[in-house]
Amino acid sequence: MFVWAEGTTVAQQEEVAAKLAELPGQIPQIAAYSTGIDAGVNPNTWDFVVVADFADRDAYLVYRDHPAHRDVIDAYITPIAAQRASVQYDT
Repeated sequence: MFVWAEGTTVAQQEEVAAKLAELPGQIPQIAAYSTGIDAGVNPNTWDFVVVADFADRDAYLVYRDHPAHRDVIDAYITPIAAQRASVQYDT
């Protein structure tokens, strides 16, 4: 989940979503992948979320370290991210 820096536009958020949406075609270890901009239903929520499923821990690590993923983070997410929270869990 992300909270964007003040002044981040909807267009920037949509660009992040579009760039992230390209990753399943580049990283076969991604089993399921979705992103979303906060719907604005409740106050005091985060701005954006990424939900990803992987077959196992090793598949997640491939995704985490994959150059295409790192490029999206470095070029599109880091410049506008004020806060980030993440959880990885086993089912």
